[in-house]
Formats: sequence, C-alpha cells, structure tokens
Amino acid sequence: MKKNLLILILSALCFNSGFTQHAGKQWLDLNYANDEHIFHKLDIHLPSVEKPKYKAIIVIYGSAWFANNMKQMGFQALGKPLLDSGFAVISINHRSSGDAMYPAQINDVKAAIRFIRANADIYNIDASFIGITGFSSGGHLASLAGTTNGVKTFTVGEKTVDIEGDLGNYTQVSSAVDAVVDWFGPIDFTRMENCTTTKDDKSPEAALIKGNPADNLDMLALINPMTFLDNKDPQFLVIHGDADNVVPHCQSVFFSNSLKDKGLLNEFISVPEGQHGPATFNENTFKKMSDFFLTEAKKK
Repeated sequence: MKKNLLILILSALCFNSGFTQHAGKQWLDLNYANDEHIFHKLDIHLPSVEKPKYKAIIVIYGSAWFANNMKQMGFQALGKPLLDSGFAVISINHRSSGDAMYPAQINDVKAAIRFIRANADIYNIDASFIGITGFSSGGHLASLAGTTNGVKTFTVGEKTVDIEGDLGNYTQVSSAVDAVVDWFGPIDFTRMENCTTTKDDKSPEAALIKGNPADNLDMLALINPMTFLDNKDPQFLVIHGDADNVVPHCQSVFFSNSLKDKGLLNEFISVPEGQHGPATFNENTFKKMSDFFLTEAKKK
C-alpha cells in the first residue's frame, strides 16, 4: 500500500471514531529532544477532573512509520477513554522512516518517556506509573518500548543497534514503562507476507530499515519486540481485528503466544470482523484498555 493512501486510511478511521475529546489543562508542542524539529514534539492533556497529579499514558499514532507529525490524530483516536479514566494523556510525534532509519523511532519514544519522567512535577504527572499504547506502527513502537525496558544496545548476528539513544537533556533518567496496550501492531517482520515470509523491498518495513527485508534478517530481529522479551517486562494487553487487511491478525497471535510464555499477557482480544481500526476500535475495547491500565496503575 502506498504511503499517502495508508496515512489517509489511518487518519479517516481515527477522526471518524465518533468521540469528541475534552480535557482539562494542556500543554501543546513541547519539544522533548531540546531541538526545533516538529517530529520531536509532544502534547500533554490532563483530565477535566482536577487532581494534584495524574498517572500517565503515552499514545503513539500509526502511519506505517511514514509520518512525523500526527500526534493530534493519535490523541483523537485513543485520548478520550484514557482521560475519562483519570489519566494524563501524552501524545507524541517521532521521526518517520523518511527522516531517519531505525532505531531513530524507538530512540524518540524513549526520549519522550524520559522527558515526561524528568519533568513530571511541572506537568502534574505522577511518574510512579507511565503506561504506553499505540495502534498499527504505533502499536509496534509501544510494544518495543515495553520489551526493551533497561536495554541500551542489543546485538543480533553482526548487527548492533542503540535502542536507548542519547536524545535530549535527560539521558540519565529511566525510559521504562509500566504497562502496554498494543493495538494491531506489526511484530514479526519475517512473517508479514501471508504469515509466513518477508514482504518485498517496497514495504513500509523496507523503508524503515533502508533495505530489502529478506536480505536483512538480523535487522528484522532487532525491530521485533519479541527479540527482547524477558520476565522483567511489564504486562501487555493485545487487541487485533480478525479481518485486518493491513497488519495480519497472525502478528498479534504470534506476539500474544510469546507474551503468554513469559507470563506477560494480560489478555489477547481478537475482535470478530474487526478491521485496521474500524470495528476494532469500539466501546468495549476502549473500556478494556482503560480498565487494564487502571488495574496496572493500582499496583504502583
């Protein structure tokens, strides 16, 4: 699927979710990397019910990693149920695959988390709990953030990547997250085509790694959240429609099985006739997300 078409589809499914977002205090276009780039900006939205501090959820938009400024769309997609549940919602931008190859995208996510944790008091955030969620490629990045808590660099075969990165002013602050909700994210790029093999060199993941997936299996392992799984990772909720024609449903089956083996799977929700957003985003799944985060937040 071409880049512009995919972004239009994702934009349409989110902006037509049927919800009107409302928040209390907010801070928009904060730069978390101490530079002037739009792809390093985030928005903080607080609930309308006033409290001294709010536990937080970071939201990542989906765009097949092609977009670098869709944080408002990410908030519109997932913000309301989280605000209504009493969480601060932080919607972030990140570099696109056109701006930089992987691991730039996860470096950005981790820099945003560090920024929020370091400045929590300024923005009325209770940093004892920071959850993360995202849909499509945002689900991939949210999942990767969750499975790489404490990971600095990682090597597979002859490839080594710097997962943590050194963006921003808070490199000594933890980028760990405490719970993850993955909405239909791609996970295992060696099985994206018909659930069995790699896609071609025109695929979004090819743009992400700047190479033909079939010729870069070590790098595919290094963008796969399952590569980093260990028993210290947070709990996950995974949601995927069984009629998704963009990210195969089997991707979440693979991921959920691996999470379950490690004792990290809270629940895998397979939505009947759910597509890449439509039907999969619904009142029940939004409530499942909010309830999961509330349960995990109570543990902190």
